[in-house]
Amino acid sequence: MAYDSSTWEVVIGLEVHCQLRTQSKIFSGAATAYGAAPNTQADGVTLGMPGVLPVLNQTALEYAVKFGLSVDAKIAERCVFARKHYFYPDLPKGYQISQYELPIVYEGHLDIEVDGKVKRIGITRAHMEEDAGKSMHEGHVGQSGIDLNRAGTPLIEIVSEPDIRSAAEAVAYLKKLHQLVVYLGVCDGNMQEGSFRCDANVSVRKHGAEKFGTRTETKNVNSFRYVEKAIEFEIERQIDVIEAGGKIVQETRLFDPGTGETRSMRTKEDANDYRYFPDPDLLPVVVTSDEIERIRGTMPELPEAKKARFVEQYKLPVYDAGVLTAEQALADFYESVVAESKGDPKIAANWVIGDLLGGLNKAGKTIAESPVDAVQLAGLIARIADKTISGKIAKDVFEAMMAGEGNADEIIKARGLVQITDESAIIKAIEDVMAKNPGQLAEYRAGKDKLFGFFVGQTMRATQGKANPDALNRLLKEKLAG
Repeated sequence: MAYDSSTWEVVIGLEVHCQLRTQSKIFSGAATAYGAAPNTQADGVTLGMPGVLPVLNQTALEYAVKFGLSVDAKIAERCVFARKHYFYPDLPKGYQISQYELPIVYEGHLDIEVDGKVKRIGITRAHMEEDAGKSMHEGHVGQSGIDLNRAGTPLIEIVSEPDIRSAAEAVAYLKKLHQLVVYLGVCDGNMQEGSFRCDANVSVRKHGAEKFGTRTETKNVNSFRYVEKAIEFEIERQIDVIEAGGKIVQETRLFDPGTGETRSMRTKEDANDYRYFPDPDLLPVVVTSDEIERIRGTMPELPEAKKARFVEQYKLPVYDAGVLTAEQALADFYESVVAESKGDPKIAANWVIGDLLGGLNKAGKTIAESPVDAVQLAGLIARIADKTISGKIAKDVFEAMMAGEGNADEIIKARGLVQITDESAIIKAIEDVMAKNPGQLAEYRAGKDKLFGFFVGQTMRATQGKANPDALNRLLKEKLAG
């Protein structure tokens, strides 16, 4: 960063809107599927029609509790829904049903790691609320369209303490939070579709100052890279304003990905501007300790616990365990490979992290879209272990598997790739190579040891790469020695 970090301290708090993976909306039975034709999933409750009443979605409540348990938060025994009033075209009722004074989740935390240092970020609260609709500007010359399909979709808004001190810490926190909600199965994490989006509250103050500076809120940033750029720009902008003798205005801003800059959207409202009051149509929600324990029993193994287990159970380096447990699907894939191959877990990790992920990245595919499944990869590893093929040949077989040519055994048979382990055949190939290269043989025997690699390469070429490497190296040394 260009600013003087010894003079200025950055204070960041994040509000993350996490769309819950329920089949219906938070207060009605309308569907929540993404991509439906505009306004085909907006029922009477969503539209706020006279005479309709909201009913809380039980699954949304359970998902909120599940999240709270995952961040070691307190779960409110009694929470209340409130009406948050503001006017916007995509808010048909003129208010949003949210939670204010009594949220479902409060006082949690999430530990992040930046530059090898672990830091704890407090989570003030996570409250349930309904999403708003969307204003559609493209294809509407001189006007905007309103799509209310998203209105009423259940959210939890996760509000951090102002504990974050850099854009890097903000991104680390967001990534950790994203990983967690996807692991829990409460959110699909699709940032392009708006399932996981962030409002960044940023302020600056001189080091040593007790009072926070005036903050701005940059709304609805939907990628990790954009969050980082938006925060970095806002830090620089605020410092420039203050150093030029100006004052920061509390306001809501938007991030423009095209310019990498934030711009003013509207002055920032305070809580009293929203005229919060308890929603008279919804009873307080009571969550018993028995219910909390029942939900706790449905919790999956979380990323940090899984990472620690991989290190302990499979004797993997911390780095490998971290990569393999970054996604639930990848961790499951790896464990299936280990179970099927019954081989060295480290070798399985090398193939998954190196060859498989490398191939998928090159092809632009996710682990769920992998052309090679866990059973197929385990079969390839087994053929290396039983010395049917060498590690080098295995790379070619894997490429063919990725191209959809079949499993390892089918490709090995079709291409005639079975490794040569017959020592008499390897010796014959070595002797042929020595006979064809008398000059290099004489130089090697005169002390030019580096030529050993030349003879290995020539013999491998003569055997089309099929010679068992261990046997080849041992026999070649014996023959070259005379």
